[in-house]
Amino acid sequence: MSKLLDGIPSLPVADKVESMMDWLTGNLSGLFSFIQTGGKNAMNFITDMLVAIPPIVFILVIALIAFLATKRKFGLAIFSIIGLLFIYNQGLWDELMNTITLVIFSSIIAIIIGIPLGILMSKSMVAENIIKPILDFMQTMPGFVYLIPAVAFFGIGVVPGVFASVIFALPPTVRFTNLGIRQVPKELVEAADSYGSTGWQKLFKVELPLAKSTIMAGINQTVLLSLSMVVIASMIGAPGLGREVLSALQRAQVGNGFVAGLSLVIFAIIVDRLTQSLNKK
Repeated sequence: MSKLLDGIPSLPVADKVESMMDWLTGNLSGLFSFIQTGGKNAMNFITDMLVAIPPIVFILVIALIAFLATKRKFGLAIFSIIGLLFIYNQGLWDELMNTITLVIFSSIIAIIIGIPLGILMSKSMVAENIIKPILDFMQTMPGFVYLIPAVAFFGIGVVPGVFASVIFALPPTVRFTNLGIRQVPKELVEAADSYGSTGWQKLFKVELPLAKSTIMAGINQTVLLSLSMVVIASMIGAPGLGREVLSALQRAQVGNGFVAGLSLVIFAIIVDRLTQSLNKK
């Protein structure tokens, strides 16, 4: 078999990809530079606002939100207070604020793109047959691979980190939106049609409200996937707790790495429980 393959020339896939990337970076460099500058300024502004909030005030606000979101149960609120106080005590508060900014931006962008794509998939089999393999590709590709185009387009920093996080975290919102709308009972859709509802009215007054729980589950997964990219994004200069984990790994500082990793776990648990509680509410 190997002898049979020896005479077959290798396909120039790498060269074609390099040529495409060179064309994109050469012809759209102005656009990428604008996104890099604007995104960096916006994220720095949000981070500065978060850092300006006194940590105790921030912790109490999160605890109050957790208390109300869980229907006045104290478990998550107490955990939030203890966990965030631990992060503050370890001197990782500014890094936590950078992480929150990265997760907020990447999640919002993924949701803004993902929900319309999910709606399109639910309304068109052609769109579903085209988008579904792309989502499969995005979900099976290792997260490190997304750093390559991110650096090629935007250089080093927080913006390429957001770009890679959006690609990695996008599929759940698209899939769950499509699933939620397709699971709406046909009887209700037919009833809306019989009352003369337009397509937009049917979408916003029947399908999306009934699919809300499923869509929120997808959003929950998107937020957690964005958070899981924090450490990987730190490899290309994204600030936050992920950079502390990477620095500890490079210096073989087990204690610092454990503290930074535990801080990420605490933040992830708070975010996960909050989004789940909001979905139930």
